[in-house]
Amino acid sequence: MNTLNADILLALPELAMAVGGMALLMIGVFVAKQRPGLVNILAVLLFAIVAALILRQPEGAQGNAFNGAFVVNDFTRFAKLLILVGAALSITIAARFFDRERIARFEFAALMVFATLGMMMMVSAGGLISLYVGLELQSLSLYVLAAFHRDNLRATEAGLKYFVLGALSSCMLLYGASLIYGFAGTVNFDGIAAAVSHGRNVGVVFGIVFIMAGLAFKVSAVPFHMWTPDVYQGAPTPVTAFFAGAPKVAAISLMIRVLYDALPGAMTDWRQIVTFISIASMILGAFAAIGQTNIKRLMAYSSIGNIGYALVGVAAGTEQGVSSVLIFMAIYVVMTAGVFVCILAMRREGGQTEEIADLSGLMQTRPLLALCWILLLFSYVGLPPLPGFFGKLYVFGAAVQQGLWPLAVIGIVTSVVAAYYYVRIVMIMINGEPARPFERAMGTELRVVLGGSMLFTAAMVIVPGILVGWAGTAAAALMK
Repeated sequence: MNTLNADILLALPELAMAVGGMALLMIGVFVAKQRPGLVNILAVLLFAIVAALILRQPEGAQGNAFNGAFVVNDFTRFAKLLILVGAALSITIAARFFDRERIARFEFAALMVFATLGMMMMVSAGGLISLYVGLELQSLSLYVLAAFHRDNLRATEAGLKYFVLGALSSCMLLYGASLIYGFAGTVNFDGIAAAVSHGRNVGVVFGIVFIMAGLAFKVSAVPFHMWTPDVYQGAPTPVTAFFAGAPKVAAISLMIRVLYDALPGAMTDWRQIVTFISIASMILGAFAAIGQTNIKRLMAYSSIGNIGYALVGVAAGTEQGVSSVLIFMAIYVVMTAGVFVCILAMRREGGQTEEIADLSGLMQTRPLLALCWILLLFSYVGLPPLPGFFGKLYVFGAAVQQGLWPLAVIGIVTSVVAAYYYVRIVMIMINGEPARPFERAMGTELRVVLGGSMLFTAAMVIVPGILVGWAGTAAAALMK
């Protein structure tokens, strides 16, 4: 009984999220069916409660629950809090958009809650079975969210593409897991690590390849990126903002857990795979975005490139590498939320617009919004002293320290190439002929999120040590 109580305490944030999600469904059906905004508010409140439960767990405390299937330490706490921030920001910016598009339903918030629960379970997975359960809980919710605007042809197409390709990636991951289980004789990461440390065969190498293929799909890394542009463009914009943030954190955190906890003895094998998909993602993200005219498709290729940069830190295989990835992803989530607020502000009387040409002359018609755009885009470029510069500096530094300087060189070159299409947008906003102005009624929620993103930008310039120290503590907990 004492062991069960200890297990429940470790998993209390996830249990609270699960109970809260089911409660939101009941409230939506019986109380707030015609008031989906209430369910959105309750969902954000639930995220705050779960975050408080995570923060109440003592710093440095770690443990395994349910016979090693569930792991809690500073690394998992950092990733979960970042996921909760990304999810809360996405729900906050969604309400006004769904009301205007007349597709507001209480199911949206419930799906967001269950997707977030799946992500939290992914991060804390201590074995292959718990890994897959969390992954599928997240994925099933995301498939529905992608097609949430069911009367829109592009949205239903996006949902179908995401579902079909997601099912394929899950099959590949399961096959890889079965190969590794066949070699190790256990599904727990600790047992797999012990078995691999004594030697590995061809079956393990193939297992690693298939698992990495499944995880690469979840982070939209090349060559498993094909779904990303269509889903980003077709899904409702707040859903795209969600896809671009929290699920990326969950998937890359899970990738780190699998590689560093379960397969440290096979680093020479998986480092080659990570290096390849990192280089391919950086190159494709930089060059494929150049010809894009739709801002959401451009952000899709930008996200592919940014995942490539994050994987540079993963390839390092060190504590500094893990710390750099956490710093990079924290910066990426907040910056992405700010960019999508700016995209949601691209609204005229006729409806939402998404074309880059619609930003023409924005500096003359909406100078404050244009300034926010410019700061966020330059942060993506990695222009010092903006946060994006620090994110890339840390991941490239971790790679160079391990002798992976070609990764850093390619990352710098692709950053310069990517700067072209970011600067092109800035020049359109500054020098372009003023287009028909956007609506000025931006909404309190969007202003709060955009203001928070700007405050984070300022904080990273003035006191970056807070985030760096926290990420370092989380990385140290993983490497114990």
